[in-house]
Amino acid sequence: MSKLRRTVLAAGIAVVAAAFSAAIAPSTPAGAAPPTAAVALGDSFISGEGAGAYASVVDVNGVAQAFPGWSAPNSNAYFCHRSPNASLFKADLPGIAARFNLACSGGQPYDIANASATRTKGRQVASQLDQLRAVAQTHDIDLVLVGLGSNNSSFTFGGVAEKCANRFIADAWTGWWEFWAYLGGPVEQKPCTDADLATAAQLTAATAETTAAVRQILTTLAQVDADGQHRVVLQDYTNPLPPELASTYWTEDNRDDTRDKFRALGAERYAAGCPIHRASLAPGHRFSQGLGTLVSSVRTAIAAEFPNADLVHLNVQRAFDGARLCESAGSPGNALATPIRLMDGPTGVFVTSLSGKDKIDIQRIANACVTYFQTCQESWHPNAAGHQVLGHCLTGAAATSTRSVSCVRSSNGTVAVG
Repeated sequence: MSKLRRTVLAAGIAVVAAAFSAAIAPSTPAGAAPPTAAVALGDSFISGEGAGAYASVVDVNGVAQAFPGWSAPNSNAYFCHRSPNASLFKADLPGIAARFNLACSGGQPYDIANASATRTKGRQVASQLDQLRAVAQTHDIDLVLVGLGSNNSSFTFGGVAEKCANRFIADAWTGWWEFWAYLGGPVEQKPCTDADLATAAQLTAATAETTAAVRQILTTLAQVDADGQHRVVLQDYTNPLPPELASTYWTEDNRDDTRDKFRALGAERYAAGCPIHRASLAPGHRFSQGLGTLVSSVRTAIAAEFPNADLVHLNVQRAFDGARLCESAGSPGNALATPIRLMDGPTGVFVTSLSGKDKIDIQRIANACVTYFQTCQESWHPNAAGHQVLGHCLTGAAATSTRSVSCVRSSNGTVAVG
């Protein structure tokens, strides 16, 4: 790297650090212990995607970005979607004076030590470790919540969700022979398989990337934490969909999703938030279980490298049991996850019903999501109530004396951590 480029990069980091420090708190009086803090790092399941009320986000130039409009570039820092309803802010964390959400929707392991703006489709924010260092200038970091792995250089959660939902929608509205209806070639209309979501090799590569990123987090904490005492909670992922849809969503107009064209059923499942083939559900659950294994493997590997580190694996794969999209009649109103929702262009008005739409309407609406990803990026993420549940899960993980805990929702709605 040239001397000029190093100088410019250092100046940019200094600007961002100054902006974060100014936004955090006044300087601690000389000789006084700094206030304690909990920090969130990682991706959308940690940032609060789906929970709404998103806060302004400081970009890589130190400028706070508020909502820039639906047609703004998706790289805008605001679309990190940091929500005050995120689980970090809903957890009961005795002894913690301040909380800082540094996660970013779409975040990847790369973004931990590198500015997201320097990779393809990255957002205009500084590296999460540079943001963490800024917090450490004024606070004693006692808890770090990390959510990484579902997005990486091999696959992303958004890509997986888009693939399976698009296949269902194409199958519901378009006959297999109607090639003329597609721009750029036909869309696959078969249910997703395991190989469509993530291969074993891709999961292995993602595990290595995530391990390297968590190693960087622990190394940085050792350098910047005021007293060297901090717990790191590695959270895995919930699946927004159940292992099987409620029977009310199986057929409509005497057609199920194994037929060629089933528009009434397609419209029904879209309205309920679950436009998906039933045959895609099992591969989807094996995918989410694979992400759980990824996070568990990362914790095991890092614990071996840092034997004195306080590392906890938080398994939340059953945290939404009984309250996933289309798990019972009345979805999405009774679910803990956001439904698939699209806009017909960057209008700010979500399309909640596809009834009466033809194949050209469907293509136009789907293309808006491709062009303006922010119009659909909340889809299939925990909603505000879901993040409230994840906050309860974090409460348990912050207090546990064990190295791995599971957060499970029972049939009566209670959530237990153990």
